[in-house]
Amino acid sequence: MSYCIVIPNYNHTVLFEQLIERLGKFNLPIFMVNDGSEPQASELFQQLAEKFSYLTVIEHDQNQGKGGAVQTGLKVAYQQGYSHALQVDADGQHDLADVSKLLDESKAFPQALISGQPVYDETVPKHRYYARNITHFWVWLETLSFAIKDTMCGYRVYPLATTVELINTKALGKRMDFDIEVMVKLYWRKVPARFIPTAVAYPEHGVSHFRALEDNILISWLHTRLFFGMLLRLPVLLSRKFS
Repeated sequence: MSYCIVIPNYNHTVLFEQLIERLGKFNLPIFMVNDGSEPQASELFQQLAEKFSYLTVIEHDQNQGKGGAVQTGLKVAYQQGYSHALQVDADGQHDLADVSKLLDESKAFPQALISGQPVYDETVPKHRYYARNITHFWVWLETLSFAIKDTMCGYRVYPLATTVELINTKALGKRMDFDIEVMVKLYWRKVPARFIPTAVAYPEHGVSHFRALEDNILISWLHTRLFFGMLLRLPVLLSRKFS
């Protein structure tokens, strides 16, 4: 098995160099997808790629959304011969002390999607917290299972062969809906998901690109499609549940 790190980035510059430095201790190559960032941010990313030999910057000419950036990063990682990719967000929310836990779980269960299960502090925006709970309900319905503990955490280790096959054969959402959709559809394909509790904080100077109205509408439409997709797979899911 061979591992790398994938980071989607749209204009996240505050503390980003420190993030790359801290990730460097894991001795893994990093593929950062610059998702159409502003020129000043793009210049910084290129400077960091020159400074850190383990950082490769992949360019999107236009912003595609977080999901689009992650998909690009995963496909490039797979093309480069890696079997697994750890996704880390660029905004500093994730507790990097848990990187080893996620990687160890992946090595023990290489066919599984390994995900962080957020443990929030007081910095979490209330509307984000409640929206996640609504999504949990719909995901449990769409999978007919309580096995999936969280679908919105972008701190994951993907098994690349099965994930890239899904990306190449299905048109997945390219914005904040991607994290949910890819996990549900991998579950439908019998890719298990395993969860590691991890602290998630919202940094004081962090920038969130979550659009409260647009992304919640997008996610609601996603759940509508996934629900009807579940109905088509109902016999298989029921058989799987009771087997």
